[in-house]
Amino acid sequence: MTGAIEDWLERRGVCIEEVAEIVHTLQRPYNDKLTMEDCLESVRAVLGKREVQYVLFTGMALDELAERKLLPEPLQAIMESDESLYGVDETVALGIVHVYGMIGLTSFGYLDKVKPGVIDRLNRDTEHIHVFLDDLVAGLAAAASARIAHQDPAAKDYGLPRWADPE
Repeated sequence: MTGAIEDWLERRGVCIEEVAEIVHTLQRPYNDKLTMEDCLESVRAVLGKREVQYVLFTGMALDELAERKLLPEPLQAIMESDESLYGVDETVALGIVHVYGMIGLTSFGYLDKVKPGVIDRLNRDTEHIHVFLDDLVAGLAAAASARIAHQDPAAKDYGLPRWADPE
């Protein structure tokens, strides 16, 4: 199903390499050996989680239904105006963020505020509705970044056991 979610993302204007660039920007200050390949692998690992795929499919489907004007009112109007108090888009994106803990949450908040790269492009796009997608991409980048942080061999372990990442 990972291929299908990558296809959906591309169809909606998101290349996973763009997400990996955000991950690299977030984690490079803490890991001078980090490569873009590491970041791309981390994005793909997060995309491989079924709960992440379900969140992405749901959010992107809602954006597409809004573009086709198929949502009931007042939801259709809320989506068309990208109502600032809606907040459901961020709440759904947190389903991705929480896969890798609190560091993902803080990174998501930062990305939601700063809107780097593809996140900004999606947010400013006036031809399509990306109410959910910009936040989902931020959540994906934050989770992939947190995954890298958790796996950093240079991180202090304070004598605690290192848990293996199931990927």
